[in-house]
This record gives sequence, structure tokens and C-alpha cells, in this order.
Amino acid sequence: MTAIVTETLLAFDVGARTHEFVHETAGKLEQGQLQNDISAVRSFLQRLLKDGRRLRVIMEATGIYFLDLALVAHELGAEVVVINPKAGHHFAKGLGLRSKTDAIDARMLLEFLRRMPLTRWEPPARECLQLRQIGRYLVQLTDESTAAKNRLHALESTAETPRFLREDLRRSIRSLEGRLERIRAQAIELIGCAVAQRGLPGPEQHGRDGRQVGRRRAGRTLRAAPLPVGAGLHQPCRARRAPSPVGHEREQARAHLEARQQVPQARSTCRPVPAPDPHAAAFKQRLQARGKKGLQINTAIMRKMLTAAWAIVRDPTPYDGARLYATIETP
Repeated sequence: MTAIVTETLLAFDVGARTHEFVHETAGKLEQGQLQNDISAVRSFLQRLLKDGRRLRVIMEATGIYFLDLALVAHELGAEVVVINPKAGHHFAKGLGLRSKTDAIDARMLLEFLRRMPLTRWEPPARECLQLRQIGRYLVQLTDESTAAKNRLHALESTAETPRFLREDLRRSIRSLEGRLERIRAQAIELIGCAVAQRGLPGPEQHGRDGRQVGRRRAGRTLRAAPLPVGAGLHQPCRARRAPSPVGHEREQARAHLEARQQVPQARSTCRPVPAPDPHAAAFKQRLQARGKKGLQINTAIMRKMLTAAWAIVRDPTPYDGARLYATIETP
């Protein structure tokens, strides 16, 4: 006799301190709140998974607060679905919901889980999660250092500023720069270990573009990240394959790439010193001939490089500009 597996549908409206939840098992609903605490979350999910039940969990990608919840649920064997908050918003409008509370949002997500075809969420590699946190922290420290240097410039602009204030601010800047270098070194070590464990090629195996990201200034975060901005491809790149951030972090991620990594790299790719990638240079010349502005050209090259970076994650091979700029003829 085949055992009947009971399925539980569980929806979380994620919060910083508490999560509003609603779950349904065999037509029976239960709704409540759960503290945003790992041990409390684990105990709650284990109770729902007892007796061999199948558990499907849905939540929105809300800031950082959903991550631990999703990781614990996945670790315990639940089927986890993480959706863009905009998808939930539009679904709620489609249902005609006019009110918005945590309890209503949880019920809306449960209905979303019932009705919509969804893709199972898979957690990123542990190293990627750590590097994500390191990168964000480095950005914050870099911003603090820049602000301190601006304050020092203002203090030094007048002879009336006490000397001890200038010295104190210089010590603060030196401390921040030392912390930045130490954390970058630890990040580089973490990347190197991950590359070695996975058998991926390091920056020295990707030609000029890989070395430039690996050892030159790839923005203001990880100056020695071995993930190259150029990638080898077995077929021409397709831009739609490049990864896209989830949830409200999309705009933040785009700003981060533009300000700290991809825009500077896009500019340096076509510079005469060091020698540019001839395929990228030809691409730039073609866009200039069509009347494109500098920012438009940099954005187009950025998109090419992001596509290539995604390609090398999927299929590590040496960089080949001829494939990345497949439609461009070089002199």
C-alpha cells in the first residue's frame, strides 16, 4: 500500500524582527507570527516537516532578511520559492486587494504559491554569500574613507583649523585604508581557495582582461577578484543570459556596478595604454561612427563584459574577444 504524503504550503511575509506566516495542510489554515531567530525558525519548520510531510515555502526577496530563512528551509529539505516583490505586488493588484498588512501579504503569497508556476530556489555557494557580504562592507568602508578625505580637504582649506583636528582625521584615514587592505587580502584568499577547489582558471589564464580585473583596480571593492570581465565562449554571447539581481536590490546592484567596477573597466578596455582589446576598440569606433555618446558607449561595453563574466561562470575557458564582439570586424 502506497503511503500518502501530506503537502503543506507555507507563506512568509518577511520582516526584520518577526515574520508573518500562514500555512495550509489538507485544507486547514494556520496563521501567526514567528520571531526572526534561526533557532525559532528551525524548530517551526521541523514541526511542519515531521511525519515525512512535503513542505513548499514561498517568500519575497526582501532586503537581507529573507536569506537566513530561505537557507534554513532549504537545508531542512523544503522546496523554497523566492520571488521578486514586484511580482507579489502585481499579483495582489490582480486579486483586487486594496488593503496591505503583513497578514494580508502572507495570505496573498500563499495564493501565489497555489496558482503560479514557480521555479525552485537554490542557494548560492557559501563562498559567494561570504564575498557578497565582504563586498558590501568594503563599499561602506570606501565611502567612509572618501568622506573623511573630503572633510580633511575642507579642514586644510583654512589656516584657522586646529592642527590636532587635521592630525586626528589623518589617523582615521590611515586606519580606514589599513582595514580596507586587510579585508581585501582576506577576500582574495577566499576567492583563491574557491577557484582552486572548483578547478576554475585564475585571472592569469584569461589574458589581459582577466589580469586587469585580477591585479589592477577593478573599481573600489575587490581589487584582485579572479573572476574576469572577459570570458571565453563556444558561441557568440547572448545578453539575455547575463544574471539579473532579484527584488529591490536590482537598482542598488546596477549603481554598484556602474560606480565601482564595470564603468572604470569598460573605459580601460579601450585605452591605448596598456594595449586595448582590438575587438573592444573596434566596437567603440563603430559606436562612435554611429554618433553614440561616451556614456552610451561605456554602457554598451559594460553589457558585453557582464555577459562575458556570466559565460565564464557557466563554462570556464580562456578569454576570446573575437567571440565576445562577434559582429565586429577588427583591422
